[in-house]
Formats: sequence, structure tokens, C-alpha cells
Amino acid sequence: MYAVVVNVTLSDPQAAEKELREDVVPAAKQAPGFVTGHWTRKDNTGLSMVVFESEEQAQAMSERIPTMVPEGVTLEGVEVREVVAHA
Repeated sequence: MYAVVVNVTLSDPQAAEKELREDVVPAAKQAPGFVTGHWTRKDNTGLSMVVFESEEQAQAMSERIPTMVPEGVTLEGVEVREVVAHA
């Protein structure tokens, strides 16, 4: 399995969370190979990890991320990492 790890800065956390729940999460769940996703927030920063069955599927999603970022959210970084353990 491979994870797409995304770091963002939020200028309007409440609006960003609404957009996340209504658009971003449903789109991620529909992506080929989706396994699970977790979106977190601390103050005005967000960190998400979305896991896919294959590296190719994770890479494809990582390339879509810049087009999925809602208004009021600044993309700070996206990377694909191998999942080496989970519980």
C-alpha cells in the first residue's frame, strides 16, 4: 500500500472543513484503489494521509491534488510514501 501525504495551510478553517467534507473526501473515496483516508487539523494547518492499494494509484491521486485544493487553502506539500506497517 502507498499513502499520499498532504500538508496545507488554512486561511479559513471552517470554510475549508465544509469543502473537505462535501467535496474532497467524497472525491478521494471514489478514486481507484482507495483504502482509507485521514484528514487532520491543528490551528491553521492541515495534514492528511490517504492510502491506496498501489503506488501507481497513489501517484495518480498525488498529481490530482493541486486541482482539488479548495479556495482558502494553500497547498504546502504532497508526497507519496510506502506504507510499511499499519494496525
